[in-house]
Amino acid sequence: MSISFLKSITFASAAALVAPGAAVAADQAAVPVAATQALALPTAGSVAAIYNQYKMKPIWFRNGAPTVAATQLVQILRRSPLDGLGSGPQLADQIEAAMRSTNGNPAAVDAAEQLMSSAWVLYVQTIKRPTPGMIYQYEVLKPQGGRTDQILLGAAAAPSLEAYISSVAAVNPIYSGIRDAEWARMQAAGTMTPDPKILANLERARSIPSRGRFVLVDVASQRLFMYENGAPVDSMKVIVGDTKLPTPMIASVMYYITYNPYWNAPDHLVKGPIAAKTLAGGKKYFDSMGYQVMADWSANSATVPFESVNWKDVAAGKTHVRVRQDPGPKNFMAQLKYPFANPQDIYLHDTPEKGPFSLANRARSNGCVRLEDAQRFGRWLLGREPSPPGTTPEIQVQLPRGVPIYITYLTAQPTSGGQIAWVKDEYGWDQPGAQVASTYISPAARAAN
Repeated sequence: MSISFLKSITFASAAALVAPGAAVAADQAAVPVAATQALALPTAGSVAAIYNQYKMKPIWFRNGAPTVAATQLVQILRRSPLDGLGSGPQLADQIEAAMRSTNGNPAAVDAAEQLMSSAWVLYVQTIKRPTPGMIYQYEVLKPQGGRTDQILLGAAAAPSLEAYISSVAAVNPIYSGIRDAEWARMQAAGTMTPDPKILANLERARSIPSRGRFVLVDVASQRLFMYENGAPVDSMKVIVGDTKLPTPMIASVMYYITYNPYWNAPDHLVKGPIAAKTLAGGKKYFDSMGYQVMADWSANSATVPFESVNWKDVAAGKTHVRVRQDPGPKNFMAQLKYPFANPQDIYLHDTPEKGPFSLANRARSNGCVRLEDAQRFGRWLLGREPSPPGTTPEIQVQLPRGVPIYITYLTAQPTSGGQIAWVKDEYGWDQPGAQVASTYISPAARAAN
């Protein structure tokens, strides 16, 4: 097929068509451009190659006339500044002009067809960008399906192209709920400028799966959700990191439960309240809490005699020691720990202290996530009661199958009425240029690196 129509058009910067992160706002500033100024699409070459390789028939035209899906694509591009494609409205104008000018001319239909496919590929690649600041422990957890051949062959094979592109563009129910509410607001206000805070939330919501069984921890609303077939079936309150040690955004997989876990005290607690109470109460206090001083951060570390530690130096920050708490009734993780691989040693866990769950603001942990009802969560994971199989410390029991976990931060909450309910931006991550990934790395994680 000829792509002379696409090659003949120019644009100042093709790279500016995809504007991830902070670049989105700059791209949006260029949206009100005359419809006669055509855009050179960076996807045009790969699209032409796929059409030639697979001898693809038109997917946007039938018998020389544009389909309902073609009109649908135009509508998707009109709102695409919300998806990070600020030049989408201009592309929509260009596509409409191309459709009007075909007049049954095969060459013009070819050119319009590939223009639409190039725009669709660019759009899909835009919404399938990884979320900035999210730690993807496994590559497969990043948004998938962004290759040109995957995008076009999927569209060509769809029983209903209209249903297919609608499903792809929805991303996931949370994402589409936020976007639809903001698009309705923009249309009512007569503006093409999205709320920057909405754009930040859409960036963070983009990595949530649209289907399957997974765990979603929303740090902003301080809740955990259990998903089945892409829909929440249960939820509970959680306690998340405070503003000094924020819980980072992570995508990982849970493979096992740890019963009777040890608790390793963070350094700031060791030199703070633990050292102060030890100086006041001595070895009696230390032993009553089930604490031990460990020689290092290895899994098989030896213990260090209590008497060998200068606790005044610990309190002053001159000496750093690892304090580990044995399993038992006073253990700060109670009976259950739900680990998952990540470089910052973040995990979910039980807690014997239930009072803080009644607080409106539950950003008060050291980065890890405390569960309101660790037993109920365990039942959902295991399909049975999560009872410890013994009293030995750190008993690991494998889950029937791995369960993906996504930790994100959504201050914009879509409502059933098509509106947005806002929760407090505790970490300040809605602000332009905010550093969304926690800089905290646990001593154990540092020792492993």
